[in-house]
Amino acid sequence: MAKMARGSRVVVSSLLEQLDEAYDRQSWHGPNLRGSLRGLSSDQALWRPAPGRHNVWEIAVHAAYWKYAARRRLTGEKRGAFPRKGSDWFPSPVSPGEAEWRDDIGLLRESHRLLRDAVARLTDADLRRRARGSKVTVAHLVRGVAAHDLYHAGQIQLLKRLLRS
Repeated sequence: MAKMARGSRVVVSSLLEQLDEAYDRQSWHGPNLRGSLRGLSSDQALWRPAPGRHNVWEIAVHAAYWKYAARRRLTGEKRGAFPRKGSDWFPSPVSPGEAEWRDDIGLLRESHRLLRDAVARLTDADLRRRARGSKVTVAHLVRGVAAHDLYHAGQIQLLKRLLRS
C-alpha cells in the first residue's frame, strides 16, 4: 500500500461524511438527527414520557452542547462560549414557544456547522493526536460525535412514537 502524502485528508473527508450523514445528509439507516427533529412543534418537543426523563428539546440542546464541547477540544477554545450556562443537560426553557424552539434548532445547526468547519481544517496526521482535555484521539472524538447524533436521533424517534400512542 502506498504511503499517503504528508497532510493527506482522506480520513478527514471520511469523518466529515460521517458527521454529515449522522446530522443532516441522506443515509441508509433512516432519520439522522436533523431529520428526527423535522416537523416537531415546541409542544411536541417538550413532551416527557415520564417525570425525570428527558424530552426532545433537552436532547436537541444536549447534542448542540456536545458538538460545541468537541469543537472546543479540537481548537483549544476556552470554555464559556456556549450560549447557555451549565454543561451537558440543560432544562427546558421557562417560557417555551415556537420561536424559542426554532432558536434552539438553530443553535444545533450552528454548533454542527462550527464543528464541521473545525474538522475540515484538520489533516489526517492531526487525527492521531490526543484531543485536548480528552483521553481519546481526535479521530475517535469526531467519530463519537457522529455516533452521539445517531444515538439521540433514535431516541427522538422512539419518543415521537411514544407521544403518538
